[in-house]
Amino acid sequence: MDVYIPSTVSVASLAKLLNVKLARLQQQMKRAGMDQESNYDHILTSDYAVLLAEEFGRNPIVNDEAAFDIYPPPRHTDVSMQPSRPPIVTIMGHVDHGKTTLLDTLRSASVAKGEAGGITQHIGAFSVPVSNSANAGSSPQSITFLDTPGHAAFSAMRARGANVTDIVVLVVAADDGIMPQTREVINLLNKGDSQVSLVVAINKVDKPNADTDSVKRALMVEGIQLEEYGGDIPAVHVSGLTGQGLPELVETISVMAEMQDLRAEQYGLVYGHVIESNVHKGLGPTATVLIRRGCLKVGSHIISGLSQAKIRRMTDSNGKVVQTALPGMAVTVSGWKTLPKAGDEVLEGSEADIKKALTNRALRAEAEALHQDVEAINSSRRQDRDERSAGPDAIPLEIAPSGPTVLRLIIKADVSGSSEAVEGALNGIGNNIAITKVISTGVGEITESDVMMAKAANATIIGFSVSATRSILNLAAQNEVPVFSSNIIYRLVDDVRERIISLLPVIVETKVTGEATILQLFDIQLKGKQTKKIAGCRVINGVLDKQKFARVVRNGQTIHEGSLDTMRQLKKDITEARKGTECGLSFGEFNRLEEGDLIQIYERIEKPGVI
Repeated sequence: MDVYIPSTVSVASLAKLLNVKLARLQQQMKRAGMDQESNYDHILTSDYAVLLAEEFGRNPIVNDEAAFDIYPPPRHTDVSMQPSRPPIVTIMGHVDHGKTTLLDTLRSASVAKGEAGGITQHIGAFSVPVSNSANAGSSPQSITFLDTPGHAAFSAMRARGANVTDIVVLVVAADDGIMPQTREVINLLNKGDSQVSLVVAINKVDKPNADTDSVKRALMVEGIQLEEYGGDIPAVHVSGLTGQGLPELVETISVMAEMQDLRAEQYGLVYGHVIESNVHKGLGPTATVLIRRGCLKVGSHIISGLSQAKIRRMTDSNGKVVQTALPGMAVTVSGWKTLPKAGDEVLEGSEADIKKALTNRALRAEAEALHQDVEAINSSRRQDRDERSAGPDAIPLEIAPSGPTVLRLIIKADVSGSSEAVEGALNGIGNNIAITKVISTGVGEITESDVMMAKAANATIIGFSVSATRSILNLAAQNEVPVFSSNIIYRLVDDVRERIISLLPVIVETKVTGEATILQLFDIQLKGKQTKKIAGCRVINGVLDKQKFARVVRNGQTIHEGSLDTMRQLKKDITEARKGTECGLSFGEFNRLEEGDLIQIYERIEKPGVI
């Protein structure tokens, strides 16, 4: 694949151009004897960049115009001389362990009550001022909190929160202990940047069944070395409901931020990240941007992924309109041409540079998509050639399977971060018989175009925290397009799982309800000189029911399955015969009965398929 490389490029920028992780590129450079040049901000000439690109199987082309892009501005050479910035603190933990309620008490805003089912559905970024008692010396004036969801489906959003954070507060409920998502956060921190500090907040200590000692022991087992046991990770007892321990938590965060000495340039071009994005009525596409370096101003031109904006309006976490945003602040930005993706970098540049960079990014994305399409087409054609080479006289042993049945999904969500997480939760549910496939994701309410797309693709529309008008629902019903919507993600997962299960073949189980042995065989004369074989039987188990299925078992092998044609006791037709009863049975067309055969009466029980 062609890669355009400029005359000079930094190591970090080259990793992005090659679409490889920075650590992998640095490892390759060290193997090539370039230890001293492997620093992320080292500037490489095109000669070295071309050699490294070839190592990763790319076809490098030195072209400054085609390779032009906007990259994060380099850090100041002497960060210690820069102004301090607020620490970025991410609240993490398992679902329903009280993260949002804890923050709700800190900022005195009722967010938890507004969350669906009390579960945070997307990241909220806001600033909490530090009181004078905690704000001593050079402690931060405020703390920027990121509230990430604790539900398992939002792993990607939680990982994004960890990628932009300085301190992680791991919330563990004192009455619940270590849960799967708690371990996931611990693993995330172990894999991540070692500069990220950790604070454990043992929440819900006001509950009567709270057991903080048990939680601490469980944390030690997971490798969290608490200060109480000689480690370096502080643990604070808190109650989000009553506010107990929250001043101590803020003070602990302030002390850790002071030790980290967090500083950033409050001037120059902006570098930040999109935390979440959505379509706001009256404002169009908006995005919550967390500033890392520089000063963002109204009227600035910014780029994020394949989206660009000239900032028309900025509001802080309290909804107050602001003209500038400094490092550590999270602001909602309007003025985007298209909706940016959550997690993408936000970079500032001149209008001309941004247009040029956007054109090159779009061309690169198109080339990558075309490369994938070409591979798929070539694979399909190779398969066709192989089938034709078998010749017209080749007799296939069996019909080739057409693959699993696909349940296509179109996802609409309130913000892009949630859309991404819902896609991750719903994509690939199923097995080799039936499986889900997300064909489109979007932000905003369900529209007529979504219904028409779903009809054309034979897809199901999934709405997460978005509504559909009655007219849209009527249109979907007329076009037989299923629409599922909820503001609780695990309900959507359950709905989709039920749809997949309905596509699976049912599991048929048999239950024997009665057994009889053949004692003697009789031939009965019928009209037209025909005879019918009747088996004189004794019921040895259960109840024989004429209406149910019957089979003949000989020497442990089933030799016939069908239904009973006749069931008589003496000369009277009966429909049931209980244990110990003797009766005459016949199978209609099947006459190959023998004395000693076992006749079983059974019923078929259909159960739904299992994913």
